[in-house]
Amino acid sequence: MKKYLNKTTLKNKMQQQTKEIIVTLTEKAAEKAKSLLKKEGKEGHGLRVGVVPGGCSSYMYEIGFEKAPKAKDIVIEEKGVKIFINPESISFMKGSTVDYKDSLSNAGFKINNPNVKTSCGCGHSVG
Repeated sequence: MKKYLNKTTLKNKMQQQTKEIIVTLTEKAAEKAKSLLKKEGKEGHGLRVGVVPGGCSSYMYEIGFEKAPKAKDIVIEEKGVKIFINPESISFMKGSTVDYKDSLSNAGFKINNPNVKTSCGCGHSVG
C-alpha cells in the first residue's frame, strides 16, 4: 500500500515524484465523514473516492466507506480522514475537493473536480 500525504513532506522516491494534491476534503466534509463513521460504528475505516466506468457521460463517481484500502490503492490522510483512491482514478481526480452539502432538497458529499469536461443533468455522471 502506497501512502501519499497531502501538503506534507513525502517520504520515499515514489511519493517524491507525486507532489500534486490529488484530493482534499473541506472542513465540513471531514467533520461529516468522521461523524458518520462514528455513528455507523466504523471508526478506523476510510472514505473511498474515485471514478468508475458508467453513466451517460462516461464515468460515475464512487464514494463510500470501506474498512481497508485495496492492494493498489493510494491512501491519503486529510483532516483526520483516510481517503482511498484506486490508481486508475488519480489522473481524473487530481485537484478535486470533496465537500458536504446539506440543503432542503438534498444532502450528501459533492465532488468539485476541475478535470470534468462534461456532465449530465443527474449530477452523478461525468466525463
